[in-house]
Amino acid sequence: MNPKYLRALELDKILARLATHTAFAASAERARALAPVTDPEILARRQTETTEAVALLDQHPETGIGGARDVRGYTKNARIGALLAPTDLIEIRQTLIAARTLRRSLGRWDTLYPRLAARAAAMIELPTLEDAIARAVNDRGEIADTASPELARIRHELNAMRGRLMDKLQRLITSAATAKYIQEPIITQRDGRYVIPLRAEAKGRIPGIVHDTSASGATIFIEPLPVVEMGNRVRELERAEEREIERILRELTARVADNADALDATVDALAELDLAFAKAKYSVAMRGTEPEIVIASEAKQSPSSRAGIASQTALAMTSLHLIEARHPLLDPDQVVPITVQLGGAFSILVITGPNTGGKTVTLKTVGLLAVMAQCGLHIPARAGSRLPIFSGVFADIGDEQSIEQSLSTFSGHLKNIIEILRDADARALVLFDELGAGTDPIEGSALARAILANLLERKIPALVATHYAELKAFAQITPGVQNASVEFNVETLSPTYHLTIGLPGQSNAFAIATRLGLDRALIEQARANVARGNVEMETMLAEIKRARQDAAAAQAHAELAQRDAEQRARDARRIARETEQARADILQRARADAQAEIELAREELNRLRQEWRAVAVTRDFVANAQSKLDELARELPAPVARTMPAPIPTAPGQVRVSDYVWVARLNQRGQVIALDASGADVQVGNFRVRLKADELREKISAPEIPVEPVVSAVSVPEVESPGIEVSLRGMRADEALDTLEKYLDRAYLAGLPYVRIIHGKGTGTLRKLARDAMRQHPLVADIREAQQHEGGEGVTIAKMVSR
Repeated sequence: MNPKYLRALELDKILARLATHTAFAASAERARALAPVTDPEILARRQTETTEAVALLDQHPETGIGGARDVRGYTKNARIGALLAPTDLIEIRQTLIAARTLRRSLGRWDTLYPRLAARAAAMIELPTLEDAIARAVNDRGEIADTASPELARIRHELNAMRGRLMDKLQRLITSAATAKYIQEPIITQRDGRYVIPLRAEAKGRIPGIVHDTSASGATIFIEPLPVVEMGNRVRELERAEEREIERILRELTARVADNADALDATVDALAELDLAFAKAKYSVAMRGTEPEIVIASEAKQSPSSRAGIASQTALAMTSLHLIEARHPLLDPDQVVPITVQLGGAFSILVITGPNTGGKTVTLKTVGLLAVMAQCGLHIPARAGSRLPIFSGVFADIGDEQSIEQSLSTFSGHLKNIIEILRDADARALVLFDELGAGTDPIEGSALARAILANLLERKIPALVATHYAELKAFAQITPGVQNASVEFNVETLSPTYHLTIGLPGQSNAFAIATRLGLDRALIEQARANVARGNVEMETMLAEIKRARQDAAAAQAHAELAQRDAEQRARDARRIARETEQARADILQRARADAQAEIELAREELNRLRQEWRAVAVTRDFVANAQSKLDELARELPAPVARTMPAPIPTAPGQVRVSDYVWVARLNQRGQVIALDASGADVQVGNFRVRLKADELREKISAPEIPVEPVVSAVSVPEVESPGIEVSLRGMRADEALDTLEKYLDRAYLAGLPYVRIIHGKGTGTLRKLARDAMRQHPLVADIREAQQHEGGEGVTIAKMVSR
């Protein structure tokens, strides 16, 4: 695409913002050089990479290129034999580490982010080079002793010699015989030699070589003769160290040169991945979404054929639909979103409205979002927005006046228009701001209509902003051309920036003048000066606008009613589903209760069978047992006599709630707890029975003391059943164990043979905790994992010990 039109749309500012989200120079360079593409496969890959990067950073925000650097300059130097510095080598190693880490991470996630993983696969791991640099250069950028055995030997000897030298000098400056000649008790260096400061007047008192004098002349720096030989040896070792370090650096530089192509390929892959991450961060920052890129089938079949490309125009141009689009350079909290559609019944949109009303912003928004999408960027619009692939976006926007080229505003625009009409084809998008402006209005509007007719004939899609009423009428009566308007609030005298397709913009000059208080007589005189045709046209357009607004209001009301009906239908379906689920749950619980009862009966039957087989029942056995029972009975204390009050005949209707009545069918006394016309609910011990009205014939007095049988042995109390299942899901370990312990105790006392422990699947921690506890519990005979229809891995079935 022509860079001039991309600058007019301010794509360069978008790419500059994108570059701020990159992490190193190579990717920033790519961001600023990003250009729209027209190849469907390349565009699809770019958009997919951006979308994958958004998802990746959402799930793994720490992902990035780490400490990678653009080391291509170092590889270039290495190729020509220029010695690399230790800090250069550190950056190369950090880049290799970052590339290796990112490559392996994306390799693990290749099924989730296949495009990014494919990019990462292009990075080449160089463990030998990485290890060689790590051995030779430490994190402070110094050559380490481990770089070579020779360097370690030299440094060991150098440190020892330097230590002896320093000890001898230290003894010299602290000696009582020489301390009085010392200017200051320190050891310093001059020209690489270790020296001590001596007072100038004491020169010669300590034999040595003078290496320097202070600026005042009061101090001379001498190397005492006793340490000269040691100083010479130190200098020799230092030079040997320098030569060995240079040899090591040349060796590492040669290794970098040998792997230069691999390093460059790795940096390129890192730059592409970092660019994808930058596009993802920019998408999140501007609340962007991936646009749907519509590709015509004809173009896919023969992308290299100009005939095939041209034949896709009608299909492609049905696809531009931007929903709640925002200009990315404007404040997202202030900008008014616009919805624009181009294609289908019309390929040219004529936008009218007041100055500063948003016409130019609309043109720039559509053009800029189109080229952003073809750069592989997400766009600030609602999901579901669609864009075709444009062969070019041509924009005549802004003042083209040029003093240097002796061009007026009109001439500058016309020069652009001629170039656009020459280069644009049916796959391009044309944007004209104030078409025909800058010259005589009559001639300008006539020229504008001719240009629109030419675009329409050539099937070139276009958006045109204008003030000409003639173009509004042209759009209203010409098939393939549609009106649109940016609205103006006459009350506040300010634009609303809201774009309405299908309605032309009205002239607001007279309305604004009236609002501001211009003499009404002047306004009426001005109206009379307007051509009758223009007045009728404005009146007609106003009527059309009102009709469209009424239709839109009716449609909105109908849509609201439809949404309400759909919501009611969804609620009804939800209630039906919940009811059906509740019914299924009840049936499931009933089946489980029945199964538990069956298991209990089976256990009891098996016990009886075992006892029957184990005991040989004979007459002697029965007689002996009866004898023992009689003996036990004689030893028991006599039971305390309890008398039951005599029933009192009662007429129907005299029984009240809380009265005691005689329950003839059970031969027991019971208390009335609920009463109605058909009968009563009566509590008899732990049971609740229903008596008909004709059974409520005998009242008895309340018992003074409870009638309790004499117990001859310890018995296990009966408790209310806790239910055949308990859920531990969502509980902490100690809470779950406490709940399980209490439930198993109650289940045993209630006589349940089997129970279901619901712990869920999750990580398996709660399941293991519950099963380990039940295996050690004295009231649990056995446990097993539930079958699939019983809950599968999320449920454990426990068999209780028989009472």
